[in-house]
Amino acid sequence: MAATPTIRTSTRSRRVGGSGWLAWRDLDLALLGAVVLLGALGCVLVWSATVNRDDLTGGDPKAFLAKQIVNLGIGLGLMVVVAATDHRWVRILAPVAYGLAVVGLVLVLVMGTTINGSRSWLMLGGLSLQPSELAKLAVVVGMALVVAERSEGRWRDRVGTVDVLLMLAVAALPAALILAQPDLGTMLVLSATVFGVVAASGAHRRWLAVLVGSGVLVAAFAVVTGFLEQYQVDRFLAFTDPGRDPRGAGYNVEQARIAVGNGGLFGQGLFDGSQTGSGFVPEQHTDFVFTVAGEELGLVGAGLLICLLGVVIWRALVIASRTDDVFGRIAAAGIACWFGFQAFQNIGMCVGIMPVTGVPLPFVSYGGSSMFAGMLAIGLLQNIHLRTLAAPASRMQPAKRVLVRG
Repeated sequence: MAATPTIRTSTRSRRVGGSGWLAWRDLDLALLGAVVLLGALGCVLVWSATVNRDDLTGGDPKAFLAKQIVNLGIGLGLMVVVAATDHRWVRILAPVAYGLAVVGLVLVLVMGTTINGSRSWLMLGGLSLQPSELAKLAVVVGMALVVAERSEGRWRDRVGTVDVLLMLAVAALPAALILAQPDLGTMLVLSATVFGVVAASGAHRRWLAVLVGSGVLVAAFAVVTGFLEQYQVDRFLAFTDPGRDPRGAGYNVEQARIAVGNGGLFGQGLFDGSQTGSGFVPEQHTDFVFTVAGEELGLVGAGLLICLLGVVIWRALVIASRTDDVFGRIAAAGIACWFGFQAFQNIGMCVGIMPVTGVPLPFVSYGGSSMFAGMLAIGLLQNIHLRTLAAPASRMQPAKRVLVRG
């Protein structure tokens, strides 16, 4: 009696990375190139902003350059680790990242250090950490995970009320802790990011209207009740009337605009900026680093910097549009909103079209916390991109039938 054939099925999926665990050719090279160029340009601009500032460097003109190079190197390492991590572990670790961010924000309120009126920093030995920077990424992945988990195995063209409320609940706790510092700049960026995530999730338009209306009411309540610190109110008043207090609250904006205006078309040359060399622009290596580009590299150099930021945002949106994974789509769109609004806010306050709120320019401003958070986000984008490359092969190649006779 002939044995009954047994049918085995097998699938073949594309192995991203070829023979190695992560091949450069599989990465989104446009995104990687833009980020590396931004980081390198940031190192040069930070160096120029601090080379003549003995009060900051302690007499070592390359002190901040060396530190920023280390920040960039560590950030690129974090990017590679996240990009190479199995996508299943990314989703498993998302709640852990969210929990660590919340713990960090709580510790800031308990034992944090106040700098420029905001209790936003944790001092760990000789290192300083700003948990609110990492909280931005944690909120994005937390909100994306909520929708992904509730959509698993179900086809829905729109998220429901419960989904939106859960997403807002995920964002509410970090937002409240950031507001308590108070860190108004980060709060504005986080609010714009949450709006973008809710929009990308497919929520009904009425939810977007509710978010905008709620934001206006909260802002009005903060002003009327005196919740904002006086220096924050003064900054907004100086924004509405730049000539109101040119030597006080309006000094930063006035000097920043002078520096950018000095640059003209091609700039005054690296390390030759008059405002930069004289140290007239406060916090120029951090919040106002764009003024160095404007003054020393001119419209051409500053325009190149903006174009590189545009490439990062564009690639994030492309990655979001190409993936079929709900978590990846929402996370990538949220990261694009985060980088887009933060860059607009930072550059806007340097040229006088946005109030001074003290947010860094992504990948350019000096600082480890901002660099690490940004690079982790880029690693997540690359991870989503690699996952998208691998997915079509397993979906498009039909299962092979193998007859096995016993």
